[in-house]
This record gives sequence, C-alpha cells and structure tokens, in this order.
Amino acid sequence: MKARSAAALIGAALILTLTASARAAAAEEETLRVCLNENIPPYSFHEGKEAGGFDLAVAEAVAKHLGRALAVQWFETGIDADSSLTLQANALLSDGRCQLIGGYPLFRVALGRPGVETARLPGFEGAKPDDRRRVSLGELVPTKPYHFAPLTVILSGSVADKSIASLADLAGLRLGVNQSTLSDAILMRYGAGKYVNQVTHFIPGHSELFPRMESGDIDATLTELRRFDDYRDKHPDTRLKASGYFHKIGFNMGYVGLGADRPLIEAVDAAIADIIAKGELAAMAKSAGMTYVPPTEPDVLESISIVDFFKD
Repeated sequence: MKARSAAALIGAALILTLTASARAAAAEEETLRVCLNENIPPYSFHEGKEAGGFDLAVAEAVAKHLGRALAVQWFETGIDADSSLTLQANALLSDGRCQLIGGYPLFRVALGRPGVETARLPGFEGAKPDDRRRVSLGELVPTKPYHFAPLTVILSGSVADKSIASLADLAGLRLGVNQSTLSDAILMRYGAGKYVNQVTHFIPGHSELFPRMESGDIDATLTELRRFDDYRDKHPDTRLKASGYFHKIGFNMGYVGLGADRPLIEAVDAAIADIIAKGELAAMAKSAGMTYVPPTEPDVLESISIVDFFKD
C-alpha cells in the first residue's frame, strides 16, 4: 500500500509538472516578444520604470491586433566592432531574445543573410556577463513599413521664414551638421561640393548643434526629423523650425524577424495594414511627440547611388 501511495504521489507530481510546463509554453506562444532600442527618442526609450515612444505604441497596437500579450526586450546600441544595427538585430533574434525588432530601417543591404556567420549580442536588459557571447546568425525578413524616417532641413529663428524647396536654397547660409553622418555626406557632396566651405562640423552625441543654432551661430542644418522632434519636445520654447523639405534619401521603418518565422511576419503585415487603414498611427506619433510621415514606395529601399549625394 505504501509503495502504491508513493507511486501515486510521484505520478500526481509528474502530472502537475507537465501541466505547469504546458501552461508556460502556451503563455510563451501567446506573447509577442519585441526588441526595442532603449535610447532613441521619440521612437523608443526606457530608463528605470519610464518607457515610451512611438515604436512602443505601435508594438502594443500590433500585439492587441494579434490577440497576444506584449513583452519588450530593451537593448542598447554598442560601440564595438559588432555594433551595427543589422548584426545586433540578427543576434537578438537568432538567440531567441525576441521575435521582432521594432523601428528597423527597411534597406536591402540590412536584410537577408549577413556577410558574417556570427555576431555578439548587444547589451540588453537582464543580460548576464556570459550573454556577451557570439551567436550564429540567420536570415532577416522585413514586415510592411509603418512610417517613413526622413532627413529634413531645420532653420534657425533668424531665417525661419525662408522657403526651402531643395538644398540649393541653402546657398549663403551658415550650415552645421553632425560629422560622419548621412547628412554630413550629403551636404559635403551636394552640387559637387558647393557647400564645403559653408559647413561647420559637430561631434555627434555632444548635443551642440541645435544650441548653436539657437544662439545664432548656425542658420540651418540637414538632420533626421526624429532628432528635431526630440529636441523640440524637450525645448518647447525653441525658435528653430522644420522647413518641411525632405531629402530623397530616407528609410521606411518597420519590423524585422527571422526567415524561419514567416507566418508571424505575415500576421504582423496584416496587423500593420489594419492599423494604417484605421488611421491610428498619426495619433500615436502625436502622443509620442513625433511628426508622423507615412511610408513611401517602395517598401524596401533597394540601394543608394553615389549620384543621390550630389542632388536633392
């Protein structure tokens, strides 16, 4: 009797363990796991208990459309040899840290299989020392885009009323730009270098450019619209103004997942299409302090020609 009782208890314990495991697996399957950059406002930001941004709002809307709970894995941009967003995204996805990366530029060279087989995981919330290992990489597949990230001209208060229809309208203005950026490459090459002697360079990350424009030292800059949105949100009394001009080089932004997870990609495509059709994205952007620009055709930018740097 004692032997049978012990066996019954062991059997019951085993059933409970299996049931708990099955419930945990089901919960995992019902959760949409999205990786978001922790410091790229107003797209996404996370510090302590504070989290927000447009990409987070979109992720919440997509998860709701799919009938899933949302779990966000926050990650940070590294500065080592493996710090490209392409490799970081692939490593996070390939290691199973998330199913999708939000706020990803849909550029052909940043998709598909990378030119290397492995990459290090970036820093991420909850990471342990041994998580800075190399991960075998997979194939990156994009969803449909949910917004467009343009480069725009920002004007100082003294020239805020100037009409900017092309970069040619910057002639005679004192220009500033963060060095070693896409905007820098465009301004330095435009018109076969016509603005080389008009440009003052600033070190990225030192937050000097907009304050120097406020003080009147710089008349105009070419920069990402989201950077100005973030600055304007933190300085509501600014005299700086967005010109409304967008350069032809820009990127649609969407999600990226692994090729092995194509059914999820297709489901997210349908969710994005529904959210766009309902006109919800502009309101999400406004709440995040971001200027919403709809996606453009084609969904994925195939390439950038050197000629594009010499023209508007």
